[in-house]
Amino acid sequence: MSMGKIIFYEGRNFMGRSWESSGDCSNMSAYLNCCYSCRVESGCWMVYDRPNFMGNQYFLRKGEYNDYINTWGMNGWIRSCRWIPMYSGPYKMRLYPREHFMGQMMEMSDDCDSFMDRYNWSHGCMSCHVTDGHWLMYEYPHYKGRMWYFGPGQYRNFRHMMGMSGMRFMSMRRIMDSWYK
Repeated sequence: MSMGKIIFYEGRNFMGRSWESSGDCSNMSAYLNCCYSCRVESGCWMVYDRPNFMGNQYFLRKGEYNDYINTWGMNGWIRSCRWIPMYSGPYKMRLYPREHFMGQMMEMSDDCDSFMDRYNWSHGCMSCHVTDGHWLMYEYPHYKGRMWYFGPGQYRNFRHMMGMSGMRFMSMRRIMDSWYK
């Protein structure tokens, strides 16, 4: 399996000192004093504004990001990054309207632009179990607001996991293999 490649720069517009990564990095401060721009050479990535894959998350795919702070309104610079492996098999996730897998379970294998419209879940999704694929979940319907990456695994309590009270998700989409090109 080939890894991705991303280059981070201390200054905007790809200026200053740079550092290249081909995999996860939980704390970029060992390599750069700050990071205000990056270039994705290959793969898909999540970048975080706090160390240890915490804080606000942003999804990146191949391209140039010359000043993401002004583009996304980040409260700081990129502090950690996670490479998302390419996946081309079937997608499957079980969603629950309450924490700890409580409430009526719904099984998903495709994108959903509104849990409210599809399932009448006015409070969104509060826990999930990803069995296959890689997913992005969004705070609001129609893929808007803060996003969070979900790879295979069990996620019992979004509030506890993210350290944000009241965090819930209202839409989701698959990270497709076509996004890597």
